Amino acid sequence: MFSQIEELFNRIISIFSTFSIFDFLDILMVTFVIYICIRILRETRALQLIKGLLYLAVIYGIVNLLGMEASSLLFKSIFSNILIIVVILFGPEIRHILEQVGHGATAKSLKTIIHPGVAVELAEISDSIEAICKACSDMSDQKIGALICFENDTLLGDVIDTGTQINAKASKELVENIFFPKSPLHDGAMVVRNGKIYAAGCILPLTKKTVSSALGTRHRAGIGLSEQSDAIIVIVSEENGAISVARGGVLQRDISDGDLRDILMTAFVPSGTSSDDKIITKLVRRVKK
Repeated sequence: MFSQIEELFNRIISIFSTFSIFDFLDILMVTFVIYICIRILRETRALQLIKGLLYLAVIYGIVNLLGMEASSLLFKSIFSNILIIVVILFGPEIRHILEQVGHGATAKSLKTIIHPGVAVELAEISDSIEAICKACSDMSDQKIGALICFENDTLLGDVIDTGTQINAKASKELVENIFFPKSPLHDGAMVVRNGKIYAAGCILPLTKKTVSSALGTRHRAGIGLSEQSDAIIVIVSEENGAISVARGGVLQRDISDGDLRDILMTAFVPSGTSSDDKIITKLVRRVKK
């Protein structure tokens, strides 16, 4: 046993004896490139595809370990062509990464490392939900159409890119002005991120499944985004003023402003009031940023 430990230490020493400053720079460069890619990809739904590939890799390791030959052959054929699969699946994202680097995303990421910012306060999220719910109630009474996306764990960077960034504190007046008929941004969707109105006038993917003929484009767009992300989408009908919520591809229709407030508070504000709950929630929000 002591001889094995001695051999291990000898190997470690031999590795570090040949380690130079260029090796350190090489590791640093690879780490930085991977960080930049993750930083950009996390703003898109491509991150979900990456998670799926990682799950496949774990399953591949398990079937190999258990000696399941048929399953191993299947997964081996998949991973032997992984480069082609990655290019096909992530073609738009690869192009997006190169564009971001060309526009100075590297400098922005360096600033983020140096100054990552402060976690979002729960009170700010709660206040924004209250303001948006009041605005939805008013727009419902006036039959003003609205489409509001509350970003959750899946970041909506590719949706935000289709609209106009605002990054303003949520208020009842601002929400109603955005969706006021004939205003420049009233036709698109509004994205709420970390308690702020982050963007407006955004374009959402329409659902491909058959829906009721009574539902318009706003409802189809809300359902479509909820199918592709874990966002909560609030829709106010322009025809009858009814408030609906889309989650996980399912539309909950004709709810009250009180029910809407309960749904959003349950999803984004922890039920516990202890300091530990608040600290954990803040850390989660900080990682998302």
